[in-house]
Amino acid sequence: MTTTENRPLTQNWPDAPTTSEGWIARAANVATLLAVDAVERDKGIAAPVHEVQLLKDSGLVTLLGPAEHGGGGQDWPTAYQVIRTVSTADGSIGQLLGYHLLWFWAARLVGTPEQIQAVEEAATTNRWFFGGAVNPRDNDVQVTEEGDQIVFTGEKSFSTGSRVSDVTVLEGALPDGQHVFAIVPSDTPGLSFHDDWDNIGQRQTESGSVSIDHVRVNWSDAAGFVDKKFQPRVYNTLNVPTIQLVFVNFYLGIARGALDQAASYSRDKTRAWLHSGFDKAIDEPYIIDIYGDLTAKLWSVEALADTVALEGKSIHDNAWNVTEQERGEHEVRVAAVKARATEVALEVTSTIFEALGARATASKYGFDRFWRNVRTHTLHDPVAYKRREVGRWVLTDELPEPTWYS
Repeated sequence: MTTTENRPLTQNWPDAPTTSEGWIARAANVATLLAVDAVERDKGIAAPVHEVQLLKDSGLVTLLGPAEHGGGGQDWPTAYQVIRTVSTADGSIGQLLGYHLLWFWAARLVGTPEQIQAVEEAATTNRWFFGGAVNPRDNDVQVTEEGDQIVFTGEKSFSTGSRVSDVTVLEGALPDGQHVFAIVPSDTPGLSFHDDWDNIGQRQTESGSVSIDHVRVNWSDAAGFVDKKFQPRVYNTLNVPTIQLVFVNFYLGIARGALDQAASYSRDKTRAWLHSGFDKAIDEPYIIDIYGDLTAKLWSVEALADTVALEGKSIHDNAWNVTEQERGEHEVRVAAVKARATEVALEVTSTIFEALGARATASKYGFDRFWRNVRTHTLHDPVAYKRREVGRWVLTDELPEPTWYS
């Protein structure tokens, strides 16, 4: 275990912000606390218990919660900015926050009005932290019916948030193929989280596998079901573009953190090349060019991400009446920014080394973690298929068919 396992991340937080700018500023304060030992925590195996508590204490977990229940009452454009800001310090915690906010929103995506009200009141009031056992690449968890209850049984190879979550979103399929979502306490008997997440990046996301052994849920808690029948609407399919924008923003946050920390190192530690003719590395034209080039590229994708987030706001605001055309056109834009964010984040996190020098590869600086984090998660789904969505729309006006990845 790392020495940071027992270090509480405490601060006397003032009253919750009431504006988007205030929440982004609060996220920056959270990032400052996370940055103190981000390198050390990346090397360890301690569960991010204190980091999740920090997200709760700061109010970020209830950012999207109704104000009447003590939540932030904010929208997705603000949430994306908050995720990006936290990720500048720690990509793992940025991912945890992003996934949490998506699953916090899940009731709105697929639930009935009564379920939405009940879940959001409970989640906001109790500051639940959400995990999700929803990995579509695995064989579906089986859901069977037993009277007024349904029973989930199966395995998922990934369950982000697992051991540090208060509640977990389960997903499985009934015998007729109909998918079912339900929220259960993470300490529910039959729900076993396996401490087997051991990847090169995003090491503190608690994304290990989970076994689901006859976990019972009342039919009334099956999201979107009325009298055991699902009530479909187009907004049900907004989970994919919404979480893809979550991905975009923690990629961009990681890239921003890498670039800012690299620039600080170059100013203070990078030595001019002995044959360069310059006394300071920051006066060398090729180093200036690297930072100028990477910054321009990152700025452009950040701007596109913000624009696409604002475009999506009208869809979230009109959740009960959104059309397939509106949904499809939004997904095309999301696919475009996902492709560019993937490319720029990988470029930034690898190219910074050319401006840092050999000494910067020492493990104590942890510059490699930025690339490892981006490289790990950008393999979530192939970026070529995002470009294909855009290309098909340009050439044939074809809109992406809603799937688990589009």
